[in-house]
Amino acid sequence: MADGRLARALPSLLAVTAALGACFVALAAALGDAGLAAEAFGQMALGGFGDVPRWLSTGDAAAVLRPLGESAGKASVLLLAGLSVAVAFQVGLFNIGAQGQLLWGGLAAAVVGAAVQLPPALHLPVCLLAAAAAGAAWALLPTALKLRRGVHEVISTIMLNWVAVALVENWLVVGPLQGPAGAGTAEVHPSAVMPRLLGESSRLNLGLPLSLAAAAAVAAWLLRTTHGLETRAVGRGQEAARAAGLPVEGRTWTAMAVAGALAGLAGAVLVLGSELRYPGRLAAPYGFDGIAMALIGGNHPLGVAASSLLFGALRAGGTRMQLLGVHRGFPELIQGLALLFVAARLGWAWLLLRRKETPRA
Repeated sequence: MADGRLARALPSLLAVTAALGACFVALAAALGDAGLAAEAFGQMALGGFGDVPRWLSTGDAAAVLRPLGESAGKASVLLLAGLSVAVAFQVGLFNIGAQGQLLWGGLAAAVVGAAVQLPPALHLPVCLLAAAAAGAAWALLPTALKLRRGVHEVISTIMLNWVAVALVENWLVVGPLQGPAGAGTAEVHPSAVMPRLLGESSRLNLGLPLSLAAAAAVAAWLLRTTHGLETRAVGRGQEAARAAGLPVEGRTWTAMAVAGALAGLAGAVLVLGSELRYPGRLAAPYGFDGIAMALIGGNHPLGVAASSLLFGALRAGGTRMQLLGVHRGFPELIQGLALLFVAARLGWAWLLLRRKETPRA
């Protein structure tokens, strides 16, 4: 069984390794010095996983805790967005609309966090529930178009992303919901802020354990329950599932609602964990990054968790590469190449399968 898991994970591991190698060669060629490129990669590792040598030499735990907090903040949002895409894949749908669902979730969390006053034990859960509900509601729109009118989900989710941007960022947060500080909503109450787990020494907050718990819950649902088995069966073949008497439409509604809720939670973690309000614009397109996390992770919840933790750390470490004149977005190039290599593997596998299925003359 362990060999089977390794075989499924090996293509993604090779894709990430190849992406790291290709980017190192490209950076060495651009800088004209392989040693300088190695130093830049070292800075990225120190910025993402912690400056362990400095901690050992000076005893300053913040040298490790601060980078880990930055990495965890990015990884938790990537993980929830990746899970959103992966869950939709289970019923054969390509949820490119995680970005729009994330925006609505972040806005709902910000509004409830600022407009409602509750005890701390209730306020944060209510904000998270509001974010999940907003994301789920937005995800059910393309689901209805798909099931009722036959509109392809790729088209509808892409279009709804831009509708969400227009409504949320171009109207609501600069208009009716604008806070006293200018563009963006009012700041949330302290009772709605995600608590930091290590105090002021790190920005590591409740978002990381929340996202990991979500990954574990999704894995248990899909792999250990009858409902999850039926959901995966629908994704493997709708006509076969329908012939077997499975409620295809019902499982599709549920999966897309869960996918939207996860994306909405990603927005809540971003707003309640670091922004503390909905700013004028959420710059990072985490919803689209979730597609990369899902594909690199093999659409398995635990694989998505692994890829999100890795690329969250790499992206957090990208800021330290600026010390050597490398753009902080360099880790996104690594992510893009890894996704390209995974997609290439899937393409070759599809072509080989078609070749085997084609009858010989």
